[in-house]
Amino acid sequence: MRLFDKLFRYEAIDRIFSDREYIQSLLDFEAALARAEAKAGVIPAADAHIIVAACRAEQFNVEELAVQAALSGNVAIPIVKKLTELVAKQSQDAARFVHWGATSQDAMDTGVVLQLRSALEVMDQDLARLTSTLATLVDKHRATPIAARTWMQQAIPTTFGFIVAGWLDAVLRHRSRFAELRARNLALQFGGAVGTLAALSGRGPIVAKALAEDLRLPLPPIPWHTHRDRIVEIATALGLCVGTLGKISRDISLHAQTEIAELAEPAGQGRGGSSTMPQKRNPVTCAIVLAAAQRVPGLVSIMLSSMVQEQERGLGGWQAEWETLPEIVSLSGGALHHLAEMLPDLHIDAQRMLKNLDATHGLIFAEAVTMAMGDRIGKMPAHLLVESACKKARAENRHLKDVLREEQGLHGYLTPADLEGLFDIRNYLGSAEEFVRRVLAEVSTTATAG
Repeated sequence: MRLFDKLFRYEAIDRIFSDREYIQSLLDFEAALARAEAKAGVIPAADAHIIVAACRAEQFNVEELAVQAALSGNVAIPIVKKLTELVAKQSQDAARFVHWGATSQDAMDTGVVLQLRSALEVMDQDLARLTSTLATLVDKHRATPIAARTWMQQAIPTTFGFIVAGWLDAVLRHRSRFAELRARNLALQFGGAVGTLAALSGRGPIVAKALAEDLRLPLPPIPWHTHRDRIVEIATALGLCVGTLGKISRDISLHAQTEIAELAEPAGQGRGGSSTMPQKRNPVTCAIVLAAAQRVPGLVSIMLSSMVQEQERGLGGWQAEWETLPEIVSLSGGALHHLAEMLPDLHIDAQRMLKNLDATHGLIFAEAVTMAMGDRIGKMPAHLLVESACKKARAENRHLKDVLREEQGLHGYLTPADLEGLFDIRNYLGSAEEFVRRVLAEVSTTATAG
């Protein structure tokens, strides 16, 4: 374990991308290949059984493989060499058929696809949990008033449920993306030296079909050695997801500022403290997620720039993926897990939200008054009239409603009762409830489809 692993990552994801599990994923490919070739009659079934029995990661020394990989240029070569040695101890005949007709990239790409499949399943569980938590918050706070903010300044009233519904809507799109990209991109890689499976003497497609079935992976129409859009789409989708998680965390941390204090991360022994200031309650989960949102886009750019690969085997571009992609998955999975863990215990202060609505002494209702007057005297004259009243309210530190009561330009257009109604939060929430209802309906649709 590294010092920051528990802070930025998630153990279940990191375990999938550990060195040992990576080795095992390549060996899973080799075992499945042997079974598929035996099924297709390419190699003897007895030899395949011996190869499969040797495909156990605990028989491989990670340090030795690392040294050999530095010399050979990839880790598949020393793995296949060691596997051949292990099989040869049982049968020299069977050793001849290790990695039969495949190339290093077949094993490495398919191994990564197997890892990605497992990691995306774990992440989808956290996305489902995040969806459920957000849906609960939306429903509970669909009528909780709060100041909407633009350019980090109070704008007009909204509801906290509406704000969270925006978060939830984005998360639902990511769940859809994950489902789509799994079906489209987690495909078998098996092409041999240059993708033609020439070494299998015309039986390559039969072996490939059996191999895909064995590994429960889609069989692509053609091997994709230097066509990296499948892998890069997954990386990019993770970048998009982390961006949304970062947006949510940015919002929460802004609402958690001392002067605003509408939200707070859960308190706990040793959580969010300061080494010098005993009173601090820092938004530590937000910091973790925001750090990932800073780091992942740069890593995604590496994946995108690595797509331009040479002819039938990439020189440098493919190799650039090897550490970059696991880092993207690890950081994304960590950010998602930590946010999903924290949100159920998010502290929400509805009374503080209500109090903050009056922080500007009624200026938050300026648009409501402008639109009401605009119906009577026109939008621009109304805007100028209310803008002048706002300036006066600020200069005299008075409530906007009191200033407007004295405004001659309103007389004959708005009654005192009209004016009072315009400063009632419930009368200027627009279609917030309708939008909340739509998003919650999408959650129900997603759950039914799942």
